[in-house]
Amino acid sequence: MRPFFFFSYAHRDQLAGGSFVDQFFSDLRDELALLEPTAGPDVLGYRDTERLRLGDDWEQQLSGTVATCRTLVALYSPAYFASAYCGKEWAAFNERMIRHRDLTGRSVPALIPVIWEPPSAELPAEVLRIQYLQHDLGEAYAADGLRALLRADPRGPDYLRVVRVIAERVRESAAQCLAELPSLDLGRVDGWSRAPVEEQLSARPGLVRLFVAAGRATRGDGPSAEPAGGGWYGPEPWDWAPYHPPTLPSLVARAQQVITRAGHITTMDEIGPGLAGELDRAREGNQVSVLLVDPWSAGQEPYRQALREFDDQNHPVTGVLLPVGTDDPPDGPARARLWEGVRTVFPRNWLHRSGPEPLFRVKVTRERFESELLRAVTVAQNRLLDEEDNGGDPHTVRASFGLEPDAPKLPGLAIPAGPVPAARRLPAIETRTPALHPLPVADRPSRGELQS
Repeated sequence: MRPFFFFSYAHRDQLAGGSFVDQFFSDLRDELALLEPTAGPDVLGYRDTERLRLGDDWEQQLSGTVATCRTLVALYSPAYFASAYCGKEWAAFNERMIRHRDLTGRSVPALIPVIWEPPSAELPAEVLRIQYLQHDLGEAYAADGLRALLRADPRGPDYLRVVRVIAERVRESAAQCLAELPSLDLGRVDGWSRAPVEEQLSARPGLVRLFVAAGRATRGDGPSAEPAGGGWYGPEPWDWAPYHPPTLPSLVARAQQVITRAGHITTMDEIGPGLAGELDRAREGNQVSVLLVDPWSAGQEPYRQALREFDDQNHPVTGVLLPVGTDDPPDGPARARLWEGVRTVFPRNWLHRSGPEPLFRVKVTRERFESELLRAVTVAQNRLLDEEDNGGDPHTVRASFGLEPDAPKLPGLAIPAGPVPAARRLPAIETRTPALHPLPVADRPSRGELQS
């Protein structure tokens, strides 16, 4: 039996959102059944959780299926490219395609990528040789991945269009009869040709300046049962927690912990009228900066003017992260107005949000926040190291990162830019703090405010 497709996915993605992975597999198989009505369910798709039984030699069975299946559907995500075994499945099937081409002179595009979550790191060179986007899959899929579409609306047109396109591609490629491998032992296959994503994301030690723009709660003293758009807010902007329920007291606290775990020190400030000058001084001092911006507050004062001035200028060593809150509206007019408002504040950066190694990162999900933050820090540091106008002495820049032989070691402590009120100290990990409560609907920006 040669299944039409082998379902290659990271078990970490299954654990993080198993129902979404399950649904996509089922929907893809059902869509393929409409195209191949004579094929039974067992022939349409192979997935380890459905076919492995108690006592089976799982590696032997997976090896045999990868060696004989007609296509391989790979769910690309940061977890996928951090998985050694996913790398083995991908590499073994890619080798099948290369072998077939060498034997027959014909290429069969039977390895079919699906963007589950946009990978946050550079992809291996062999992966980049296989096209993983096409125009008819839609802009939302390219920007956020299939999981976001499925989560927003499991019967929505954007999600169903991608399922249909993938099913058609499976059928088309399966009909071209990719040659089988006579034998395959996945345990002996080398995976990705580089270190896992987590190892690559470790940035050079240095000082990272955090700047935050977020709303404040203005109603009541205690927490409310349901968060409003934008997430949970407190009396200060650094209390903002866009991911519900908050796994840390605030996003800024989480960012500080991520940065200090990577070996940096960090300062924290609110975005204000002097932002551009602060960023210039940080750059002159061989420091990189990251702006954490609440999309619900970006178009309102006191932030709008400062962010517009930032967008008008060139700040090549500053990253910007705009999270998509877990309780933000699903795809539709309200969501479109929100991000259209962000686009009007950052018109120049918005145009470059999908370029190579972008520092402007929008719609950052809970699952991608840490890797996106570290990637922004790493890209900013690399750009700072590449600058040639640092007083004519590149050693100054390298020493600031601890890369010169005599450079002192940098402490792994989070420090503030100025006096620290109690609310700004890095808190211990909590599930929720009573100080956090939603921003009232009345205080959320209107469409006109967002677009003005």
